[in-house]
Amino acid sequence: MSESTYAAFPFDHPKADIILRASDNIDFRVFKLFLSLASPFFESLFDIPQPIEASEEQEIKDGLAVIPVSEDSKTLEILPRFCYPCTLAEDPNLEQLKDVTDVLEAAQKYSIDAIERKVCQAVSNPKILEVEPLRCFAIAHHGQLRDETLLAAKYTLRRPLIPTWFEEIELLSAADLLALLTYHQRCGNAVAHYESEGACSWLSGRMPDGFRTTCGCPRSHVPRYSLFINQTPQWWDDFMEETFLALRDKPCKATIRACAERTVQSVRAQDCAACSPHIAEGMREFSALFARKVEEAVSQVELELKF
Repeated sequence: MSESTYAAFPFDHPKADIILRASDNIDFRVFKLFLSLASPFFESLFDIPQPIEASEEQEIKDGLAVIPVSEDSKTLEILPRFCYPCTLAEDPNLEQLKDVTDVLEAAQKYSIDAIERKVCQAVSNPKILEVEPLRCFAIAHHGQLRDETLLAAKYTLRRPLIPTWFEEIELLSAADLLALLTYHQRCGNAVAHYESEGACSWLSGRMPDGFRTTCGCPRSHVPRYSLFINQTPQWWDDFMEETFLALRDKPCKATIRACAERTVQSVRAQDCAACSPHIAEGMREFSALFARKVEEAVSQVELELKF
């Protein structure tokens, strides 16, 4: 075995009273008191009298007992910092998801609740969820963090039904991934119900103030989505058809906003004197209504979890 080396500050303190040796042979000089106060596991471990002399069962280094752990030095660089007072070490930043999985497993192993709460905050951070919802889902699911798993699942609805490869996918079993895909599909089906419900009867009496009932835009010969008193403009039918189709794959309010923005640009390009000045206002108002209906439908769909 190669000779071990000490970790950098603050885990090289000369007054530390125990050494944790990482799996990659890096030694962390730590204080038993701080770890015991934060972790029932360490409290019980350190209650066992530590030998002061080396033996076949116990290594002694620089007068301190050495306790080998299965975590690597990268994880140990983070873990004890949550146990230390801020005068010795600041809490590490867990915004990098690649660090979260190992830290969460170690936190649960050593019963360090403060770290688990910090991990929960990381995987439920909207800024991270918007960019990496599938990774957040996998990490939360693997750690059996129920609320965070359900939240991340809703954010995955902003992605296509069939995901591409992502980091941490191996944390999910085939059954776990199938449950997520089934949830996604059921959400899409729930939203699609509004398309066929009495020819969109939910639209009745919901015309936004920004829309105009008469204009020079081309009209739909067979209107499917009744909103206008007079014959429906073709752009309206096109918008609704495009949106419902997109919602099958991404059943979320972001899909509605994206389709509405394209419609605004398309209508303005037609330069209709009646529609162009008011289309943005009307679509913004209607999109808010539509988004509420989608959220209502999705909220009724449950993700099957085994924990």
